[in-house]
Amino acid sequence: MEITQENPSESKSKRKSRLNILIVEDDFASFKILEEYLREYGDCSVAVNGSEAVKAFKKAAEEGTPYDLICLDILLPVMNGHLALEEISQIEQQCGISNPDRVKVIMTTAIDDTEDIIKAFKEGCKAYIVKPITNEKLFAEMQKLGLIKSEQM
Repeated sequence: MEITQENPSESKSKRKSRLNILIVEDDFASFKILEEYLREYGDCSVAVNGSEAVKAFKKAAEEGTPYDLICLDILLPVMNGHLALEEISQIEQQCGISNPDRVKVIMTTAIDDTEDIIKAFKEGCKAYIVKPITNEKLFAEMQKLGLIKSEQM
């Protein structure tokens, strides 16, 4: 019997076949739609405002289970999506997380305003989808971000 040792990075990638996803949405119907689209690709958590999102992001990072994807609405109670994104980016900078390893944030919002879109990208989002969200739009952005492959769709 031959015993082989796995390369630690290969072992990690095998274990990490599902994405860790945070959906930040205060509208239950919108959350359920996103969860329906995303659950086959990963484990979905929810936050109903920006403050909860920042806390969840920080906790996941501290526990060694960082989020791979955050779907973030802009119009949220307590703390809006722009402020939450700024705080998440600051946490990543403080932790020394470099750009390729940063969480992929897709803004999922009803706001279709050029200034808002530009602001979101400056704050660190990687994609911006205007509601209504379709699985085709969402999966296309996830594929561009390298989160899923076309054969997974």
